[in-house]
Amino acid sequence: MMESLQGILHGLSIAATPTHLLYTLIGVFIGTMISHLPGIGPSAGIALLIPVTFGMDPTSALMMLTGIYYGCMYGGAVTAILLNTPGDAAAVMTVLDGYPLARKGRAAATLAIAATSSFIAGMIGVTLLSFVAAPLAAVALHFGPTEYFALICFALSTASALTGESLAKGMISVFLGLGLATVGIDLQSGVPRFTLGFTELQDRVNFLVVVVGLFAISEVGRMVEGTLGGTLHTVRVEGKLWFSREEWRRARPAALRGTFVGFLCGAAPGLGGTLASMLSYVLEKKISRHPEEFGHGAIEGVAAPEAATNADTCGAFVHLLALGVPGSGSTAVIMGAFIMYGIQPGPLLFHTQPDLVWGLIASMYIGNIMLLLLNLPLVGILSRILYVPPGVLLSLILVIASAGVYSFNSDTFDLYMALGFGVLGYGFRKFDIPKAPLLFGLILGHTLEQSFRQALTISNGDPTVFVRSPISAGLLVCACISIGASIWSRRQPPKAFQETQEQLTEHQLAEDRR
Repeated sequence: MMESLQGILHGLSIAATPTHLLYTLIGVFIGTMISHLPGIGPSAGIALLIPVTFGMDPTSALMMLTGIYYGCMYGGAVTAILLNTPGDAAAVMTVLDGYPLARKGRAAATLAIAATSSFIAGMIGVTLLSFVAAPLAAVALHFGPTEYFALICFALSTASALTGESLAKGMISVFLGLGLATVGIDLQSGVPRFTLGFTELQDRVNFLVVVVGLFAISEVGRMVEGTLGGTLHTVRVEGKLWFSREEWRRARPAALRGTFVGFLCGAAPGLGGTLASMLSYVLEKKISRHPEEFGHGAIEGVAAPEAATNADTCGAFVHLLALGVPGSGSTAVIMGAFIMYGIQPGPLLFHTQPDLVWGLIASMYIGNIMLLLLNLPLVGILSRILYVPPGVLLSLILVIASAGVYSFNSDTFDLYMALGFGVLGYGFRKFDIPKAPLLFGLILGHTLEQSFRQALTISNGDPTVFVRSPISAGLLVCACISIGASIWSRRQPPKAFQETQEQLTEHQLAEDRR
């Protein structure tokens, strides 16, 4: 407890320097701006800005990239409330009540509730991160190849089982990512694998190319469809920006409950903000005295998912910093940035890079305050970016995506690869296949393979090495339980989730008819 408190105070002295304050402000501002562009999302936004950080101090660069992450999560509700289009997957639950509230003339108050709920969740979430990450890192020092293999198996099982509506589709995405992770030079034999004769693939598939193509370029196709189909309905911000006392009375407990649900989902590898927002929404609907209001403008239906989404970002950093395992698709991209700077996230990070870790955590406190000050007074101005002509907006996204990909290696081959992954991402959307598990498989596949081979090498090929360690055996059992529970839940889905899915379908049909 005292060690964590001292770490926070030390981190605040680092994060409060003028240089770090500036980069934190730049990160949260860019994240807020990106969140106002429908379909970009935090993963693609971070990936686009990684090339800009080349040559920067690692602490400043990571503070900026992290600020982009939670800045995107703060502002993701804007397009959901104003455009009836979630800025990212995690904001899908905000659409249900945010857009109806906006159509009732409460757009400004709804945006204020979303920002305030996110602020509360962010401050509580960072506090929990500060006191949980260091003890977990001390435990993780006992991890070896077998424990890491089991941990990654558990992370992948939760990602495939709980992301999306279909376990089979989630598994397809995971195994495709694992397959992409095997492309390149085999570290043990030195033989190229699955490169198809392209020398550019010998250094593994570039994660930046995959992220930009899968998330940014593929979303351009969705936006083109929405624009041509006339399904994007803009609601202008009018009236007072603040909310009433009654609205706050109802939203406050929902935000607190959503905070803890979101942090727990973020701390469990692979669950993510989408599931966190859905669980918090279902919880509020079940305990509400007026469940019939949900889907028609219940303020709790905005406060709880938004708090859960922002708290999920803090929970996801527990695994990234303490275990070296990304807890979400966005932290997987940030983990790539860590590695690019020659920094290996994991239990030793708190001992080898204490200034970076505690400075990064402390910058989240400061960034949350900056975001509240940015989002409340500027929301009316920032939302005007939604009124940019669709052709200009789409061109801008493509230019930024292409520039980010090309600047990484200055190779046109990466542009073709990004386009190919963009087509793949568009196909994933059409067939309702989740994208995040693919990114999980790509990022974790290399470590999974190396841990597996190292463990077998140490044990002279004895496969029982994976069950000799209590930690390894326990994690493998948890992975099996996760997959089994997911299969069972697909056979008998909870009634609350059925009602939520039906509500989402009815809402979309109603908007299509309009």
